[in-house]
Amino acid sequence: MSASTFPGGTSLSHLDVYQDAAPDGICGGTPHMHLVSTEAYVVVSGTGALQTIDGAGFRETPLVPGSVVWFTPGTIHRAVNRGDLKVVVLMSNAGLPEAGDAVMTFPAEIVSDAAAYAEAISIGDLEGRAARASRRRDLAVAGFEALRDAVLAGERRPLETFHIAAGALVRDRAAGWADLIRERPLAQAERSLELADAIAGGDLSHLGEARLRQALPSAGERGFGMCGRLRTYDVTDQENAP
Repeated sequence: MSASTFPGGTSLSHLDVYQDAAPDGICGGTPHMHLVSTEAYVVVSGTGALQTIDGAGFRETPLVPGSVVWFTPGTIHRAVNRGDLKVVVLMSNAGLPEAGDAVMTFPAEIVSDAAAYAEAISIGDLEGRAARASRRRDLAVAGFEALRDAVLAGERRPLETFHIAAGALVRDRAAGWADLIRERPLAQAERSLELADAIAGGDLSHLGEARLRQALPSAGERGFGMCGRLRTYDVTDQENAP
């Protein structure tokens, strides 16, 4: 992975939350959770909500321009679009979510079967991706509704079962996640400690190495993400140095 001095070892993307409706009549994204990474939304326009399921139960948080929300690992979240909702997304541990740190809330029989899950999550690379993304979203909404109804009824077992199944799905690829974390957020934190110690010792040499960096947006049409159409940004240093 290329080095990056972008703050906090995070990644950045611009999200247009899906505007088509799921079978329950709610417009928005695919419910899912991250197992290691924390995600943040900064709402830039439109209105909507974030529906979440976590250890405290089910919650719906309104989203309006200027809203800033973030959710820690294990928070099942569903972005709801109630009118042209656009969000800047900050994700911790840049590179890790792309390495499989997310599990969608498909029904239990799919999440517990690795082959069935792999088939359900795929939207392919050819024409028709929008329709397949909607079908994937709708399937995850069905599982989300079951989990939501269970926690609202005071039944925690379905959520615990989902956690176990999600962990089993990602266990093999999780072996490489520690290296990703060391290369970005941990390396940045260690560098900050080095600079603090240097300044305390009277060494200011790093100030002469200061440089402006600029993120490059992905070209072409926005990609099909879990919550909506995504414009990602390349925040690595090597390619973006003016």
